[in-house]
Amino acid sequence: MIDLSWIIDPIYIATIFFFIIGMYRMSHPLTARSGIVWAGAAMLIATLVTFLTPNLTNFALMAIGIVIGGGFGYIAAKRVAMTGMPQMVALFNGMGGGAAAGISAVELLGTINTTSSLAVIGGIIGAISFAGSIIAFLKLQGWMRPRPITFPGQQILNMGVLLLALISGICIVLNPAWIPLSIAIYLPLFFILSLVFGVLMTLPIGGADMPVVISMYNAFTGLAVALDGFSFATPNYAMVIAGIIVGAAGSLLTLQMAKAMNRSISNVFFGAFGATEESDVQIQGSMKPIEVDDVAVMLAYADKVIIAPGYGMAVAQAQQKVKELADLLESRNVQVKFAIHPVAGRMPGHMNVLLAEAGVAYDRLFDRDEINQEFPSTDVVLVIGANDTVNPASHRQGSPLFGMPILDVEQAKNVIVLKRGQGKGFAGIENDLFYRDNTRLLYGDAQETVGKVVQALKKL
Repeated sequence: MIDLSWIIDPIYIATIFFFIIGMYRMSHPLTARSGIVWAGAAMLIATLVTFLTPNLTNFALMAIGIVIGGGFGYIAAKRVAMTGMPQMVALFNGMGGGAAAGISAVELLGTINTTSSLAVIGGIIGAISFAGSIIAFLKLQGWMRPRPITFPGQQILNMGVLLLALISGICIVLNPAWIPLSIAIYLPLFFILSLVFGVLMTLPIGGADMPVVISMYNAFTGLAVALDGFSFATPNYAMVIAGIIVGAAGSLLTLQMAKAMNRSISNVFFGAFGATEESDVQIQGSMKPIEVDDVAVMLAYADKVIIAPGYGMAVAQAQQKVKELADLLESRNVQVKFAIHPVAGRMPGHMNVLLAEAGVAYDRLFDRDEINQEFPSTDVVLVIGANDTVNPASHRQGSPLFGMPILDVEQAKNVIVLKRGQGKGFAGIENDLFYRDNTRLLYGDAQETVGKVVQALKKL
């Protein structure tokens, strides 16, 4: 049989460049789709060339695993709605962390050597990412209470479990001869404790912080994969570089999202944000409803309209109707812009993707820093399903949202809020905006309501 193992490393290096090109193209909405194709092609090539590794066995089992996993991923990706994308990302990222932990386990079951410590670190990080991502999935899916789950002494317990996991990992590497079957004792204990810590670490984090958590666990998975790549007797360069790229990108994204909420990473993971709702805040004013025809008149005679979408638009799948409304207003010489908060929705870029799917031009989307200065000169702001990202409570000393940069929509001449009912946002904090004198609430499903506004506009 011809030995082709010599081409493995050169192809791995080539795939690294494909990964880098893919990541670069994902940084802009216009090229993001092709970036995913580049990265996916790189992963496919790296997977196929691995089959040329000398002395590799169990080809049938690997092929079965690829077919089952790939088939499940393809079907899930085709069927999932955009509103379910965050939990799918959490679930699939968890699978990556679990795979990294599995690789570490296999390495540790072999010969203990100088790189075993890397396998231990990769194993604990991968296990934490797996367990934590599963909890994030359950919370986002609504199969578990989304609010923080806390109890007395929680952080002490968490640190104790983590410390025991680390001690178990050290015992695996040292493999003391005076303890019979030390690997058999410490290896299961190590992974059980790591998984338990991942669960305990995620329980006190509320649903409002899940986008940050998912991003952080994505970085964890990349780091675990990179460490596993180093732990092999012959380092796997594709795993190392790909893992480092994913880890770095996930870390930067996590920091950016935390900055967008004016929160530290430690506060996100250990602050139990949203564990209790505000109960002693007295907001002046009342919620004032408005009818569809009145909204249509306000929009028709406005010079400038800004639309601020949120998760409610995603739930109602209203982006197509929103696009139709924007086009109709522009046909009447109304200037229309979209205000996009960095953490609107449940994942980074959620609103951008939805609006791009509906055909909204990218040059009509403006981030918070660009658009905030324009609200005072805006006739009507249409808030569609957004809550915490437009809540002026962020300016109120003592509010859990205090200091969070928001879209300052309350500065507009008129604010129309589309929402299903009078409930609070995902963070469980009452929204001052809804009680302002210049705010009116249009109740109902966003897709249906926007459609009615479009029809009313056409009649004017």
